[in-house]
Amino acid sequence: MTLDTTFDPAAIEARWYKHWEESGGFRPERPDAEAFTIVNPPPNVTGSLHIGHALDNTLQDIVIRYERLRGKDALWVVGTDHAGIATQMVVERQMEERQDKRTNYSREGFVEKVWEWKRESGGTITHQLRRLGCSMDWSREQFTMDEHFTKAVLKTFVDLYNDGLIYRDKRLVNWDPKLKTAISDLEVEQQTIPGHFWHFKYPLADGVTLDDGRDYIEVATTRPETMLADMAVAVHPSDERYASVVGKHVVLPITGRRIPIVADEHADPELGSGAVKITPGHDFNDFEVGKRAGIAAGDMLNVLDGEANVCQTADGLVPDEFIGLHRFKRDGVDGAREAVVARLKADGFLIPHIAKTKKGEEVEHDAEPRQIATPFGDRGGVVIEPWLTDQWYVDAEKLAEKPIKDVRDGTIEIVPKSWEKTFFNWMENIQPWCVSRQLWWGHRIPAWFGPSKEGGNLSWNMSDYSTNKVFVAESEAEVREQARAYYGDKYEIEFNEAPFAALQTVADYVNEGIPPNKVILRQDPDVLDTWFSSALWPFATLGWPDKTDLLGKHFPNNLLISGFDILFFWDARMMMMGQYNMGEAPWPRLYLHGLVRAADGAKMSKSKGNVVDPLGLIDQYGADALRFFMAAMESQGRDIKMDEKRVEGYRNFATKLWNATRFCQSNGIGASTTLKAPIARLAANQWIIGEVQAACVEIDAAMADLRFDAAANAIYQFTWSKFCDWYLELIKPVFAEGADPDAMPAKETREVAGWALDQILVMLHPFMPFITEELWHAQGDRGYDLITAKWPDPRAKVSKDATDAIDWVIDLTTNVRSAKNELGIPPGAKLAAFVPSPSDLASSTIERSSAAIERLARLTPVTVGKAPAGPAMQVTAQGGPASDVFVIPLEGIIDIDAEKTRLEKALAASQKEAKSLEGRLSNANFVERAKPEAVEKAREDFAYHAGEAERLEAALKRLG
Repeated sequence: MTLDTTFDPAAIEARWYKHWEESGGFRPERPDAEAFTIVNPPPNVTGSLHIGHALDNTLQDIVIRYERLRGKDALWVVGTDHAGIATQMVVERQMEERQDKRTNYSREGFVEKVWEWKRESGGTITHQLRRLGCSMDWSREQFTMDEHFTKAVLKTFVDLYNDGLIYRDKRLVNWDPKLKTAISDLEVEQQTIPGHFWHFKYPLADGVTLDDGRDYIEVATTRPETMLADMAVAVHPSDERYASVVGKHVVLPITGRRIPIVADEHADPELGSGAVKITPGHDFNDFEVGKRAGIAAGDMLNVLDGEANVCQTADGLVPDEFIGLHRFKRDGVDGAREAVVARLKADGFLIPHIAKTKKGEEVEHDAEPRQIATPFGDRGGVVIEPWLTDQWYVDAEKLAEKPIKDVRDGTIEIVPKSWEKTFFNWMENIQPWCVSRQLWWGHRIPAWFGPSKEGGNLSWNMSDYSTNKVFVAESEAEVREQARAYYGDKYEIEFNEAPFAALQTVADYVNEGIPPNKVILRQDPDVLDTWFSSALWPFATLGWPDKTDLLGKHFPNNLLISGFDILFFWDARMMMMGQYNMGEAPWPRLYLHGLVRAADGAKMSKSKGNVVDPLGLIDQYGADALRFFMAAMESQGRDIKMDEKRVEGYRNFATKLWNATRFCQSNGIGASTTLKAPIARLAANQWIIGEVQAACVEIDAAMADLRFDAAANAIYQFTWSKFCDWYLELIKPVFAEGADPDAMPAKETREVAGWALDQILVMLHPFMPFITEELWHAQGDRGYDLITAKWPDPRAKVSKDATDAIDWVIDLTTNVRSAKNELGIPPGAKLAAFVPSPSDLASSTIERSSAAIERLARLTPVTVGKAPAGPAMQVTAQGGPASDVFVIPLEGIIDIDAEKTRLEKALAASQKEAKSLEGRLSNANFVERAKPEAVEKAREDFAYHAGEAERLEAALKRLG
């Protein structure tokens, strides 16, 4: 078909995507072909396409399209994650807008509301991925709450439990008081916010005093509200100031609780007074100190409830005036923090902070202002509270052993290798993985609690629910069998859900009012961490735990591509579960790409207002341009700076290819009928065949090393420079007016040019699928789509003499054009040239290709011999072992003196600026303290001015 005069991405993208999907192009039937499999990091079902998704999925699509063109049975597994916290938040927020709430429904009723939302509104991102051109196997789209996936999740939990790798424990967790659930360390964001440092007196008990006579120990804290649950004061073992009181006690103000003074290296003698208050139920470091001091987790005190309001501690010592207060001030009402400080101050236990004014006067304040590193939940957006609860944990340390070995022995290659150190550091210091979440939406934990049997009697342990009987199984039928074996036949086994609104934890399940011959089993109300189910993605999506043909062929996967920011959220956990469930690594290679940052290098965030919408870029420039930008900028180990001008530039690249194809069509150049290169006699045709082969080798090598930028640059340079700029110019005389269209030169050139254009379309297709498919069909009816074409296989020998001659003409032309530009000579000006001592290559090329030299380099006549005296510039041409020097007289062409003055002035300016920037960059203070984007800008400016200085010096040298 004849192409339109202008390239309009919007006119072709939706049409071709619909065709690919409906025709099965994303998964052609290739049962006997070698498998190649990747799985996408499943985006949240609540999500929308952001620029990070655009990068991640573009890279994956490049790989899968490349392998499909190479004849592989290429499977790209696609799906979405149920995103427990995020999805429940979305649905509850919508309910609130209708003056409704979750607790108005039964658990099953609310979950059905979520499924309704998923059917109506979920999966927006899957449609957006189509707009990006992602060639995923949508016929097998997965969801982590699908029935077969749930089966895999339950089996994994039960197997881990039976192997002693999942257990219930009382430990501190990151508690989100807004969402009222535990979250992982990886979902906590540290922010530095204004705060205070308070100093208090803790009176020594039993008349004990310090060596300096004080009858109290001074402690300091940024969280005074937690002192209501203090259980010790720690001092360093080597701190002589407190040696005499280690093992003694203090009487805690407000509560009157006697707490011991313990020696622990956690206390820093150089920090503050050297004494640290220990609240093991509300601080991760204190939890470890408490354990070392012999305090059992079950005896540690909680003073906050699930909403971060003060509650009574187990010892009942918190005064009523504090009960019910929120931990912080809110809505103008003082919270527990303010109340505790006020009470300590009133009772004389507050040690004021003395500050000096600018005039040197001393002023007394209740606390010292400080910037405090504070944990926030990445979704709830409130300060995280370390909270002591019963949760389910995975023995991550044990599961990490095989993945660590896999990376060490090369079974898994991490690309770039620099990430290995980070991987080992985290995995070798990994903590137990808390996998329970206090939500309704998600995979409910397959554990049922019942009373324990003690001496033939059934009882619930109200203080330590880990001692109650738990049954773990994949179904209620299996639980019933376990319960009957445990309780005996005299008891009737019944499953029951208590009114859930009244239940917060398993500790609320009490067998009250139940007949003595009946046992009520209640399922754990918690669900599993979303990352627990997504860790099964590489094999559960292929049918596991059933032994499917798909699983047998496509596991292990071949490659995983992900952002480095989910290396521990997801990648490492897939390694663990792959080894545990399948007995092998889930893939042999893991590619970690960087982040897409704002143009100034800053991290994108909504609060900064610098977020870039990829769909907006697609609307403006087309998906192909955005994809090519992502690939061209993806350099291993580096983040990408967003640059809309470069996206626009790649749109121009697409337009150039479009116009080149139009040129071919106008000269009768259509689709090729051969995978092998046509036979060629003309030098230009032999040259382009050789360049096709070189480009293909370069792209293959880059793709093998996952160098996306190198692969993109190879096809870009070949298409723009070699094919469009040079080859099409070289062959124009063949199709010039008056030339015989049926003569050998025209017929051969049409065959070679059509073949070369086809190879471009195939090699460029993984990067720019839409325009290449459109042009593929525009060039002729082949009976199949480009998406399922074959990767280039030129298998051609070309004459080195012919290709050297073309390279020589190109080098000469390039250098002449550059020299003209440096000296301000119009590019179209024809100049005489002299070659005093031409090489054999130069002599033969000048003799055979004088017309090409005149048309391209604008040199005429070219004389072999010495140039006349007078001002001249020199340019070289390199096409073989020798370099040919051309002398081009400038008399009457430019004002030599004026040009020298201009160049010298510009050179001095660039040298001065380069020297100044070099000095700034050699200053360690600037490099270390300035904003990263400022340092990067200085480096870019230095490189520019240094390059300008070199160019201007070369131009002056040309003038002699």
